[in-house]
Amino acid sequence: MPPALSTAPLFWSGPLRYCRWAARERPALFWSVVIGAAGPIGMPIVPPIRHYFGDIDPAPVPVTYPGTMWPLHNPESGGW
Repeated sequence: MPPALSTAPLFWSGPLRYCRWAARERPALFWSVVIGAAGPIGMPIVPPIRHYFGDIDPAPVPVTYPGTMWPLHNPESGGW
């Protein structure tokens, strides 16, 4: 008895054919892979485009407390 053959194409034997099949038969899986792959691919591409259009990077968030705007209490001066 011959082994059962699957109608789903194998990815490594024909990637474009597999992508067409997956887009029709399993669209949620196909588009989640496409959107998931767009993030790492866009990381080196997007920042130069942002800077070209004038979007500047924000100032870094301070990691220290800025202090007070008035002098601290000095017990030698006799009060506040």
